[in-house]
Amino acid sequence: MLIRRLALTATALTSALTVTPDALADVRHGQVDHLTVTIAESGSATTDGTSELYCHPTAGDHRDAEEACDGLDELTVWGKDPFAPVAPGTRCTMQYGGPASAHVRGVWAGRRVDAHFNRENGCEMKRWDALVPLLPRTGMHVPS
Repeated sequence: MLIRRLALTATALTSALTVTPDALADVRHGQVDHLTVTIAESGSATTDGTSELYCHPTAGDHRDAEEACDGLDELTVWGKDPFAPVAPGTRCTMQYGGPASAHVRGVWAGRRVDAHFNRENGCEMKRWDALVPLLPRTGMHVPS
């Protein structure tokens, strides 16, 4: 009976201590702020594709990693989500900023991120522009 109890305890501990590859990557880089950014149809082959961004300290293959981390740090304010979608019912200008789209996923400031971006109207363009240089600058911008 004692051996069986020890075996069950060992199995439970092994399960509890199992680490996922994503968690290992965060430990290896020494932080939890990690975003995967996928850009499509931005109008530039150098910005389209997928890149990894780590902050605190800065690492990854994002083209403007240091500036992107600094910009995200400035946008990170208690109670405000820099990746939040446009609120339902928001009135937006009917201007089209092009076919560019982005998907940002990962963890920022201890919270999971899974956000989609486009430039289909003035609100979406403003939301995109707020995250430059995490997202690439595109041809048409919304005045501040």
